[in-house]
Amino acid sequence: MSLLKVEIPKDLQEKAFEAIEIAKKTGKIKKGSNEVTKSVERGTSKLVIVAEDSNPIEVVMHLPPLCEEKSIPIVAVSKREELGAAAGLQLPTAAVAILTEGDAKNIISEITERLKSLK
Repeated sequence: MSLLKVEIPKDLQEKAFEAIEIAKKTGKIKKGSNEVTKSVERGTSKLVIVAEDSNPIEVVMHLPPLCEEKSIPIVAVSKREELGAAAGLQLPTAAVAILTEGDAKNIISEITERLKSLK
């Protein structure tokens, strides 16, 4: 079951991980569903990434409609472990938001354009 209405291609998921890793070093990210929810509600997120294997799934189910309402691009990735690792965590995480792109600006623009073409 996909969290989003569209299936996110594997290469786009990889781009999202790359964007997180770059933004972590040169910009600003938020980790965890609570922090991500707050940043989306404030409209400060540039890109949101959620893990489809989040358990319980309810911790991230509210994010796709919230992102849509705020016009924030969202990408679903398959594994919490991969998402946590990209964010520099030792533990899996359900969600990550990029607040300041840093050097990931071009990648995020590319992801946003690709997402538009998937809808």
